[in-house]
Amino acid sequence: MNGNNPYAGAPGVTDAGSPAAVDLSPDQERQLRRAVAGIVSRTESYLPDSYAVGSELSVGADGPQATVAVNPPAGHPVSAGFTPDPEDLDAGIAESDTDEVARGLAASAAVQVMDAVGDITPTAK
Repeated sequence: MNGNNPYAGAPGVTDAGSPAAVDLSPDQERQLRRAVAGIVSRTESYLPDSYAVGSELSVGADGPQATVAVNPPAGHPVSAGFTPDPEDLDAGIAESDTDEVARGLAASAAVQVMDAVGDITPTAK
């Protein structure tokens, strides 16, 4: 019955169950918090005050996970999540990457408002 269980591997080759959680060093956790705070700050700078921006950090079996979400004044919330490698945290997350996430979130939130308001003529496809 070992082959019918998706969480079990070949005996002696793969342990059954989930992998152990990845722990971050205090410096890595600080770097991740700093990067996520930068994304939140940049996203807020692109949007009016009526948009709520927040973040959540967690560390699971797949490593550190960060989510930044925007709740626009109308329309559906939008979010972006990423799972950086712990080694990337040691080197630092590139500012261009965090700025790209912030711009994408701000644009998506603005589109949600335009969709909710309706009667908007698109300028491009």
